Amino acid sequence: MKKPQRDITLRFLAEPQDVNFGGKVHGGAVMRWIDLAAYACAAGWSGHYCVTAYAGGIRFVTPIHVGSLVEVEAKVIYTGKSSMHIALEVNACDPKSLNRRLTTHCIVIMVAVDAHSHPIYVPAWVPESEEDIQQNETARKLMEMRKKIGEEMQIFVE
Repeated sequence: MKKPQRDITLRFLAEPQDVNFGGKVHGGAVMRWIDLAAYACAAGWSGHYCVTAYAGGIRFVTPIHVGSLVEVEAKVIYTGKSSMHIALEVNACDPKSLNRRLTTHCIVIMVAVDAHSHPIYVPAWVPESEEDIQQNETARKLMEMRKKIGEEMQIFVE
């Protein structure tokens, strides 16, 4: 049996329609690229259609300029029964120089679903390297923090 694909890199050129009024790539365009990469990563791991359940901790570190080559790297760092935590990093550079710089990073949780949109089991991911183990432990810590944040946020949804 073929091993599931754990990571993927998508590449885009930042186009004029991606730019906001300030002349930089709009955060929404970056978030769209993140969602596309998270989906491709999760689908590659699970072998199923996946939906976004959570996107958080998004940090816009430096702006992206029109004409930049943008790379969105996504990798599985934790799996639940049907969910996959995907760590994403966005880097950009002038395509002539290829001096990459970090622009954005975040975590997205994707859920694999069947033809009736019901959650479906995904293959378990087992960390192997020291870096994998650290990222897996961080994903577990973030799960606990999100539970607390969710409880606090209830005041806004009731």
